[in-house]
Amino acid sequence: MIPVMIPMLGEEEAAAAAEAVRSGWVAQGPRVARFEREFAATAGAAHGVAVSSCTTGLHLSLVLLALRPGDEVIVPSLSFIATANAVRYVGATPVFADVDLATGNLTVDTIDAVRTSRTRAIVAVHQGGVPFDTVAVRKAADDWGLALVEDAACAAGTTVYGQPAGAGAAVAAWSFHPRKVLTTGEGGMVTVDDADTAARLRRLREHGMNVSAADRHRSSQPVLETYLETAFNYRMTDIQAAVGLVQLGRLAGLVEQRRALAARYQELLSGIDGLVPVRDPAWGRTNYQSFWVLLNRPYRTGRDEVLAELAKRGVSARRGIMAAHLEPAYADVAPAPLPVTERITRDSLILPLHHQVTEDDQRHIVGILRELA
Repeated sequence: MIPVMIPMLGEEEAAAAAEAVRSGWVAQGPRVARFEREFAATAGAAHGVAVSSCTTGLHLSLVLLALRPGDEVIVPSLSFIATANAVRYVGATPVFADVDLATGNLTVDTIDAVRTSRTRAIVAVHQGGVPFDTVAVRKAADDWGLALVEDAACAAGTTVYGQPAGAGAAVAAWSFHPRKVLTTGEGGMVTVDDADTAARLRRLREHGMNVSAADRHRSSQPVLETYLETAFNYRMTDIQAAVGLVQLGRLAGLVEQRRALAARYQELLSGIDGLVPVRDPAWGRTNYQSFWVLLNRPYRTGRDEVLAELAKRGVSARRGIMAAHLEPAYADVAPAPLPVTERITRDSLILPLHHQVTEDDQRHIVGILRELA
């Protein structure tokens, strides 16, 4: 079976994790601090705050906004369900907006279509590593007086207008899940430019303490900490950060490899009527964290049948990006019409793309898709 994704983990990561274990400092410590600094620099931000997942990063990003019950936060339904869930964690109401067909992302127009007097914030996603138009969406959010949280879960190594996806974001949350280009097993990061915001995020991830556990342990004198607010335990371990530092050194090469594989898919798929592969938008370069294709007329086979045939012939593909509003967890929500979202989630599939995919693998996969056409 050709898997849809394999994380690029090797002996360097294993050695780095083992070194962290042998050091005796396995909880949040010096490696986390270094990973925060180096990832923030890569993301084009002044500060990085490591957390236990992108979901917890999104949660903390929304906690910063002091949202109340009745406040609305606009999110794409076309995203992993954590994007909408994080809004519910803070007691606010997620409002689903439709997306652009080519990129799968929110646009100024789709956000404006569901904006109301109760709207307080927007969570915009760089879906599958494809960047949304940050210049347009950030300007619109500013003009409307709305906070903008950027869900950059899939976007490590993606660029927008020649800059890293996180550059200029008020707050961005990142994922290091194994399906992402850069992985620490689990884990995430929040990047910001404001020092006071970073300091509060560090307190929020560590029970609201005014001094970190790492600083207490390093001190030669007794430290009596104070708990400033009700907060959370969302810390990353030094073992994860050790792996992340090695992965960060690989990031540029991994992105270029994925872009080369994506370009070959695009070339091989170009002669098949009814298959539309994902591509770079005019304003950026995707890291191709996911490579999806949209089934269009006159393609003759339904998406689920395509997935079944690929599996029968040794290819592990996946359905396209989920639509949260169609899941039982959101059955109580009556969203505005979302025709593009429903079209993409119904008619798209994700093809294998990772460092072990060969040219022969790609030809085999595309050959099956051509037969089914």
